[in-house]
Amino acid sequence: MTAIADERISSVLETAEGVLSKRAGSSVQLDEPEDLGGTGRSTVIRARVLDNPVSLDRTVVVKAFDDQTAPSQVLREIASYRYATALPTKSRPGPQLLASDFEERLLVLTDLGHGRPMVELLGSTDIDEVERGVSAWGQALGRMHAATLGGEDDFDTLMRVSGKTKGGKGRVTVAGGGIGDEAAASVRAHAAMLAEIDVDLPANSREILDNGLKLFASGDFRTFSPADVGPGNILINGDGVQFMDYEWGEFRDATLDVAYALATFPALLSTDVVMDRPRLERALVHAWRGEVKPLWPSINDRKLARRIFTARALWVWLSTYWMIQGDATGHDWALHTTDARVVLARWADLADAGELAGVDEAFVDGADRVQEALRIYWFG
Repeated sequence: MTAIADERISSVLETAEGVLSKRAGSSVQLDEPEDLGGTGRSTVIRARVLDNPVSLDRTVVVKAFDDQTAPSQVLREIASYRYATALPTKSRPGPQLLASDFEERLLVLTDLGHGRPMVELLGSTDIDEVERGVSAWGQALGRMHAATLGGEDDFDTLMRVSGKTKGGKGRVTVAGGGIGDEAAASVRAHAAMLAEIDVDLPANSREILDNGLKLFASGDFRTFSPADVGPGNILINGDGVQFMDYEWGEFRDATLDVAYALATFPALLSTDVVMDRPRLERALVHAWRGEVKPLWPSINDRKLARRIFTARALWVWLSTYWMIQGDATGHDWALHTTDARVVLARWADLADAGELAGVDEAFVDGADRVQEALRIYWFG
């Protein structure tokens, strides 16, 4: 990444200076912008702070959304960062929010530094190093979940107040949206998808997917989630695992996050350690369980395994739905892939997980049949 001086970057930098200056009550100057990429709907830059009236770090990260981004999405990210920043320091899942402006569609965040991407760590050939990484991932998820259990009312309040326009004359609200709506659409297409790939599943397969959907709206362990907790949104620095990108932050059952991690990380493993995937999955779940167990003592290991399996089945189904749809636009989630081999592997892994979770044998056999049907569907 190199310093960028194009018109868009300059405009974002100027707006960020105004937002920070308003917060500080005196002029703040930023310079040396560095393009950190973005999702296509956003511009993300690192900038050096020249004047530092509010004891800012030497660098900050600025994220600005374009005019095509739905206001509700900007609102959700601002509210999510405000909520996460208010958590105790050790429980904060990622960068802190320094300043934001809803109408300017801009956030200023602390800089996590260069760190090590989780994607890079997962590609290591050292199984012990990878295991330490996924354990840290599980612990970080668990700390975030433990710290946010029971905080949904506070988050909802932030969602309401963060959407106020200048003068308080208007307010943006959020109704639905995000990956939960995508998952619901995939479940509605259950019969059509099975017909498309010419395979049958046990009668309870729709029930399992419906139970997975319920984890978005209910559950006895509802906690905050950035929503896309996949490897591409994780940086490991001196403070440990850091989650980035809160565009779809929400409260939902915590097992959805654990299952999302299990569904997305195997595709990034090197060939030297891929056979140790079950060991790595156990390490991640065990580390997460250690953090949340004091707050969720009522769930035993068998019940937990089945719930994680249910959530995982939904994620695998959704990734298959996206693949069959053939629509690669608008899905910059770690779960989304255009590689058929990844989807096939997810079904194979799901069948293995079903056996370990004690799910009925008919569904496990059905998962194997789906894998074979998809292989024929895509490769003949």
